[in-house]
Amino acid sequence: MKFFAALIALAMASATPAFADHHAEGTVEKKRSKQEIMQDLAKRLAANDGSAVMMTEEERRVALANTHFIAPVRTLAPSRNVYPLTTNLAPELANIEYTFEGETFTVGSFLDRYELMGIVVVEGDTIRLEQYAEDHGPEVRWNTFSVAKSVTSMLIGAAIQDGYIESVDQTIDTYLPRMRGSKYGAVTIRQSLQMSSGMRWTENYEDPESDVVKAALKEGIALTDYLETLPQLHEAGTVFKYNTAETNLLGEVLRSAIGNNATEYLDGKIWQAFGMEHEGNWVLGAPFGGETGGCCMNMTLRDYARIGLFAKHDGVLPSGQRILPEGWMKESTTPSPAYDGYGYQWWLYDDGAYSASGLFAQAIFIKPNADLVIAVHSNGPASSSTSIYGRHLYTMLQAIGMHYTKP
Repeated sequence: MKFFAALIALAMASATPAFADHHAEGTVEKKRSKQEIMQDLAKRLAANDGSAVMMTEEERRVALANTHFIAPVRTLAPSRNVYPLTTNLAPELANIEYTFEGETFTVGSFLDRYELMGIVVVEGDTIRLEQYAEDHGPEVRWNTFSVAKSVTSMLIGAAIQDGYIESVDQTIDTYLPRMRGSKYGAVTIRQSLQMSSGMRWTENYEDPESDVVKAALKEGIALTDYLETLPQLHEAGTVFKYNTAETNLLGEVLRSAIGNNATEYLDGKIWQAFGMEHEGNWVLGAPFGGETGGCCMNMTLRDYARIGLFAKHDGVLPSGQRILPEGWMKESTTPSPAYDGYGYQWWLYDDGAYSASGLFAQAIFIKPNADLVIAVHSNGPASSSTSIYGRHLYTMLQAIGMHYTKP
């Protein structure tokens, strides 16, 4: 839990303007080695015994690439049958122009952003653009944060395909009997996937009294005990409210339904089967504990892209075997009744595009009618969807999407 407390602190410490210089004018910061940064973080985590630990932007660039050293994880081994990606770079992509807040930019100008750790653009199975920051690289595992929500959604689909879960219209308490009699227990899996339980929840990383600071890192009994105390403010299915704990609850449903941990299920259904190239991992709520369904898988940029390809292929493996129910991704990316910009843990855009999005502006952007997947590692501000950097990023991604859209 110490690492998770640090993550909340990271968010609370990241209110600086996204397009400001990454060091304040006139300041001089001593350069520390990665080893020195990791040693400092380890000491601070131990000394604070789980309390909030503030990390600088420099420290995040190291910590988010080395989560497995400072948090309990379950490991995902590289696949023996890697999904092949060919490389045929398209330098002209750098010249694509787009407008953001009244100014004209190019993709090439965005690629120079200090917050951007890495980007890969995949058309079909061909890499058209791939770039990394100097302190990043193709074998570096990076924390996905809430990108994990979209993967958890696909695992719920896999559990339906396998018969572990009967339907998204079953209630939460069908799989978590301890929640029977509570408001949350009567919410359906579909409503949780769509973040429309109607329960009170505050997802404000800068407020130490918000629900996300208090409870989004909980799992197991601690999570369900907390959620059972929340009042229901709206009829389920009618109001959208972004809620990390709601996806963590789906993780509890998944583990209960399959009778196994979520990492093993991800490993068997997607990681090994689809052909991930590098080792990955999923952070646990505690040593030997459960995964938090709403956060913190760690994977390389190309494997981020392969997750997107798996989604774009509607959960069908290269062998032709179906992992997700037929039409699952179409259902998952259909606008929810409560909010037309959200599906089953996917953010929705015009022209059929959708994305997985995570804290500090992690992204997997998918545009099926352009046969396109774009994966991004970032070290941006915490509020990735509302920060200048985050909004600029998605404007740039959609510009690339338009470039590849078929007539």
